Formats: sequence, structure tokens, C-alpha cells
Amino acid sequence: MKTTLKLKHIIELKKQEYLDLMEKCREEAYEYFDKNIRPLPKQENGEFHVSKEKFYDNDVDAFRHAYTSGVFTQEESALFANLAGIYNEYKGTNPINVQNMDLWNNAVGRKYGKKTTSKKELAEMLKKALQTKELITDPNDPREYKGLRHINYDPKKPVQVIQESDTGRNEYFLDLSNGNIMDREGFVQAIESGSYPGYLVANIDSISTPMSKPDSNSDNNLG
Repeated sequence: MKTTLKLKHIIELKKQEYLDLMEKCREEAYEYFDKNIRPLPKQENGEFHVSKEKFYDNDVDAFRHAYTSGVFTQEESALFANLAGIYNEYKGTNPINVQNMDLWNNAVGRKYGKKTTSKKELAEMLKKALQTKELITDPNDPREYKGLRHINYDPKKPVQVIQESDTGRNEYFLDLSNGNIMDREGFVQAIESGSYPGYLVANIDSISTPMSKPDSNSDNNLG
């Protein structure tokens, strides 16, 4: 049975839960960072004095993004964490280099979220990731996030894979031009109806499988 959903609809279905968990992760990330990495500025009442200068586009920002994405992975799934992170950037106005930093750190968070079962273990692994410079702490870092993003996509091939099966077959896809999420059968039907001229359907192991039409740009191929 084919499935086509909107990215925003998936988030909206769990909007309040999503926002509550994100805010909880923010506070937990700041508390851990303050106690275990370096002191953060606070107000007289003991609450964190959050400012752009001290909390954003730096190591605090990197740790918070990674921790939040890791917790979402633990409590929801890596797919939901990925979609939530993309949606957060999709609706925002961050410059490209800041978006790159955020998405990179989100990916690191998902990586360790899948390897851990507790928030404490996750935070400790992300502290090490910060120390070994696995996390990006400066928007001008030259490392480029290669995963899903809604900018700079090829309008002729706007679809990217968002989830594979255990055997490595592409199962769910995101159209970066409009936020549509499709399962394999839905994408196959859309290709066959002419909606995606940049793709074709191949028969692989007797299963209809979406493929990118060959061109000179390998960056726009399905993963």
C-alpha cells in the first residue's frame, strides 16, 4: 500500500510532544554542559542566561543539537530525529553555513543515540565527540554535511532517501522541493505516472525499485 505524507504533517501530528521534548533536551544539555564541560553564564535566580553570543554557533550549540537529536533517536527513532531536525532547519532562516553545522551535529547525535540506551551515556559519548572535534563548533568549519537538506537540491532530481531496509534497500524517500515523504511503492507509482522525469523504475530481485537516471552529476543520485 503506497504512502505519501507531508514532512510538516508528520511533525504537526506530534507537535506538542515534539516541542516539549525539544525544550526538555535543551535544559538537560545545558545542565550537563555546565557541570561536566565548562560553566555557563547564569542569572541571579540560577537559570541560564541564554544569549546568542554565549549559547549559539559554538560548542554549547553543537552539544545541544547533538544531544537533542540523540535523545529523539532513543525515544522515537533515528528517522523521526532526522525529520525533526530537517523540519527545524526547513522552517528557519539560518544561513547555509549555520544550517550545515546544525545538521552535521544532529547526525552525530543520531549516531550515538543509536549506540546508547540512556541519556547519561549519550551525554558522555557526546562530550568525547566534542573533545575529539567530531562535532562542528564553528559555522566556518569546512566540513560539509552530506545528508538530507532542503537547500541546493537539483530541481530535476529533488528526491533523497531517508530510510533503508535492514538489507540496504531504499524504502522511504523525501522530496526536498515540497516536503512529500513517499514509501517505495508510492515513489514507484509517482515515477510511472510521469511526476518525476529524473528517475526510472528498475526490477531488482523481482521488486520495483526507484533509480536515478544517469547524468554527469553523481551528487543527485539516490543513496
